[in-house]
Amino acid sequence: MPALEDEWASFDHPWVRDLAWLLHAPDIIDSDYPGRPTLEELGLEDASCRTAWLHALDAEPQRLVPYIGATLPRRLGHYHERLWHALLDLAPATRLLATNIAIQEANRTLGELDVIYADSQGRPIHLELAIKYYLGLCEGPGDEHSPARWIGPGCADSLARKHAHTRHHQLPLAHHPRSMERLNALGIDPRSLRQRAAMLGVLFYPWSVTIAAPHTARTTDAHGDWLAWQDWPILRDHLPTGTLGAPLHKPHWLALPGYESYRSLEKIDAALEAHFTGTGTPQQYHLHAPDGTQRRFFIVPDDWPRSLPLPPITPNIGRESQHAKNRRTG
Repeated sequence: MPALEDEWASFDHPWVRDLAWLLHAPDIIDSDYPGRPTLEELGLEDASCRTAWLHALDAEPQRLVPYIGATLPRRLGHYHERLWHALLDLAPATRLLATNIAIQEANRTLGELDVIYADSQGRPIHLELAIKYYLGLCEGPGDEHSPARWIGPGCADSLARKHAHTRHHQLPLAHHPRSMERLNALGIDPRSLRQRAAMLGVLFYPWSVTIAAPHTARTTDAHGDWLAWQDWPILRDHLPTGTLGAPLHKPHWLALPGYESYRSLEKIDAALEAHFTGTGTPQQYHLHAPDGTQRRFFIVPDDWPRSLPLPPITPNIGRESQHAKNRRTG
């Protein structure tokens, strides 16, 4: 989302830059449920007030430590969730009620409810969260629009599997009798609970060919490209003179890094050579040309993908109850 670069680049602390990204990042898919809380719902719709709110956190980033922790989470999903905990509790119009509520039955964990927060009118909302970076394949399971062809860089997950798990397991879990007992114990009325699902991230298209978007995808600027390591010299030689690049390291895959992280293409060449003659895991980079053109790229090993996640098996849950449907308001 290049238009937002100036907003997050003005902050010194990486957590605050990532919060600025989070405020604007769109959902990457359409869902039957309402998506991420809007700026209006957070009480941050006014640009000047939003900037002042972020600058206040940038001046006192220690206010974020109780949410994110003194030690930065290594897993992107955990870091993303904790950013949301801070955002929902510190934003003017929302209040955090509970997080990561484990639901158990007969000594077996059924799952977790990610977040319960209250809106400006005090109404409880169950929010399921995901931050995902999927690379689209030219061939794979299903037809050309199948979300099963969009897989994570580690090849363990797909857009189809994540969407199905959220829709058929994580959100319905809130209506399980054990969940309702847990919510009541926390002082949250499960009968008034509304539900939302936020799946943020970036979809990466093959650099050298054109493929169709997955049928669940939203039309957003949250797109990038991916290419094999062997194709990097071709891309590099077509980039404008003076193009700079910066590696994006987990868990900071959200906002772009500070200007000090950008380096010449020659230095990127050397870093990629060292990396792909070693571990060879996929690497995310952001490239910025002198004319302002910029793009995120995943550079993957030449034999990627080494495996494919199986398409999801949709559970036979029958017709969804009207009770659950009534909780989908946003």
